[in-house]
Amino acid sequence: MDATNLSPQLLTTVLKNAFILYCSSVIVLPILSVFQERRIWKSHLLPSISPFGLLKVFLFNVLWMGLTLVGGLLLLPKFLLGKFLGFDCQYEAHLVERITGRICCLCFVCPKVEIQGIENLPDEGSVPAPVYVANHASQVDLSVVYFLGKRFKWISKDSVRYLPGVGLIMTLSQHVFIVRTGKNKKSVSNLYQQSKNAIQSGLPMFFFPQGTRRMSVRLPFKDGAYRVAMENESPLVPVSINIPLTCWNSWYPLCLLWGGSVDNVVLTVHKPIPAKEGMDKEELKKKTYEAIFSVVPLIGEEVKEFKKKK
Repeated sequence: MDATNLSPQLLTTVLKNAFILYCSSVIVLPILSVFQERRIWKSHLLPSISPFGLLKVFLFNVLWMGLTLVGGLLLLPKFLLGKFLGFDCQYEAHLVERITGRICCLCFVCPKVEIQGIENLPDEGSVPAPVYVANHASQVDLSVVYFLGKRFKWISKDSVRYLPGVGLIMTLSQHVFIVRTGKNKKSVSNLYQQSKNAIQSGLPMFFFPQGTRRMSVRLPFKDGAYRVAMENESPLVPVSINIPLTCWNSWYPLCLLWGGSVDNVVLTVHKPIPAKEGMDKEELKKKTYEAIFSVVPLIGEEVKEFKKKK
């Protein structure tokens, strides 16, 4: 058998093995997520995650990656066809995200997400669309915000696109990926342009302005969300995410078998704050910061960096 006959077979084998490796990583990569979440809770101010809690974190991520992988693969033909016929599958991909987020939360975190201030949510399709800003403490945040029932675009680090399932569905949803380190001037410019395109088409942006997850420290807010809101004159909608300290260590969902109690995650939607060009960015950051943390118990240190306007 000559080389010309072997090449297609070799290519098929390589692609097949690569696909199997990609799908099987749904079981392996969640282990890294367990270590990340464990590090967040590793503070003398917080309860250490129990072995059962670590198992829940692992299964939470396996389910998240698995469901988004199945949904993404089902939508992939439409996505590829749309490249030639001029349509996309953003809406369907968002539905996969919303369903996945809710299922993961209901299976491993709590039986209900309580929402307060739901009347403060802006109407769907308003232009310019709002910019949501929320505190970021845990992986749980990413699932519970889907209980708001609103479609939006995330800002995410570029490496997330390579995660099995999650990266695929986020690519199909056309979320905004940025490079956080090194020469990222083009990436930052892309962030503002894509955010503008989404907002001016009636699709909200969702930011975690702290930039990273922390449970025991309240980090100051970064500028990105506020620049986007001011440039597009979008209302800022502060959202508080209150995660109970028993989140991972409770025996939920097993405790439902004997009628045990569970602390629910609470989302609080605050009144929109107008943002206009020329406003004091630091003042906007201060207003949203104070609104968000007004209903979130202080666990550890609070770090504020709001500069006075000269």
